Amino acid sequence: MVNKFWFEAKNINCFKNGFKVIKDLNLKIAYSENVVLIGPNGSGKSSLIEVINRNIYPLITNESKLKIFNKELINIWELRKRISTVNNDIKNRINPNLKVFDLILSGIYGGYCYTNNKSERDHHQVENIIKIMDISNLTKKKFSYLSDGEKQISLIARALIKKPDILILDEPIANLDYKSKFFVIDKINELSKLNSKILCVTHNISMITEIYDRVIMLKDGEIFADGYQNKVINSKNLNKLYGIDVEIVNRNGYWTLNRLSK
Repeated sequence: MVNKFWFEAKNINCFKNGFKVIKDLNLKIAYSENVVLIGPNGSGKSSLIEVINRNIYPLITNESKLKIFNKELINIWELRKRISTVNNDIKNRINPNLKVFDLILSGIYGGYCYTNNKSERDHHQVENIIKIMDISNLTKKKFSYLSDGEKQISLIARALIKKPDILILDEPIANLDYKSKFFVIDKINELSKLNSKILCVTHNISMITEIYDRVIMLKDGEIFADGYQNKVINSKNLNKLYGIDVEIVNRNGYWTLNRLSK
């Protein structure tokens, strides 16, 4: 029988710089799901992504288990092919004069620079992802000339060029103005048509749209709530998650928070 889960963790604990950042994690994520991982800063979201990407390792005990793509030991290069991660640190690695077309193409080879020996197949792959994401207006622009939202979408296009099983988006709308934020959210929503599934990590409730099948709330390194949007997202849970008095409202498929008191 084919395993339907790409990520399986049982009784996982992880430490970073002497602190326990993941506590007794029991979690399975299916290939069929688009998932949002939400929580305040310091809740363990980034640490969980580091576990998935094999940047930190859990304590090994007889009671614990960690499998990624049904393997307890997975080749790091296989992992990089099957999971693409976009975070805000990537922007600092890119030559500001690199054009968007060449940036996207660089994802085929795992670099962040101009590729000299481009094949016809490479060109076709880039043109296909540009068409899917409807960003032909950006392709000839230099990276430094893009808005923050356009930079983010260009990096997502680069991540998708390898057709990964899983696309991890780490705080995709952090530090964006409203126009850029909505631009990025709308583009990500369109990605639900692709075969790649999304694991979106955020502290911003407005990031959660109808494309996400499941919401996992993380607090102090532990899963606080987990389930369908309409079951998990409510004022009671958000008040406990963030330690503030708020009301959560859904308008036309978009969530907003209203502050009730100090």
